[in-house]
Amino acid sequence: MATTVLVFHPHLADTSRVNARLLAELKASGASDVTVRDEYALYPDFRIDVKAEQAALERTDRIVLQFPFYWYSSPALLKQWEDEVFRPGWCYGGGHALDGKTLRLVVTTGSEAAKFQPDGAYKRTMDELLSPFEVVARRIGLTYEPPFLVQGCATIDEAGLDEVAKAYVKAIAG
Repeated sequence: MATTVLVFHPHLADTSRVNARLLAELKASGASDVTVRDEYALYPDFRIDVKAEQAALERTDRIVLQFPFYWYSSPALLKQWEDEVFRPGWCYGGGHALDGKTLRLVVTTGSEAAKFQPDGAYKRTMDELLSPFEVVARRIGLTYEPPFLVQGCATIDEAGLDEVAKAYVKAIAG
């Protein structure tokens, strides 16, 4: 199964300890059926090549959107990407380009998982906060897989990061 990981991290190269480590571990695994696209590197000016993105999605079986959780949502480029790439006539509204493919989110949060509970600091679960992605997936013919969450990134130690990185590779390439 071909997998395409679309990474939406505006500071992947210089400040992303966790996302950068996950991707390094994935690359080191030698998974030949996984393609990684750094969307902020491709589109630093936010001028998305819609045809190229659609072609990349058409060539894959499994789409992974990987991003840090910013203010209980996704980074700006990911929202713009969705608005521009998921077009009527292509993947909905008469188009079926993504039917039968799957979508998985990989989301990193600075805060601990306990804060994302009904009785936690934010009073909402990650499933609730990520539900728009599930609705979009179903609307455009994708099967939504449970998200892979890495929470508590602000305080994760090296041993914890090692464990998470191995689980990430298994979730994406295994």
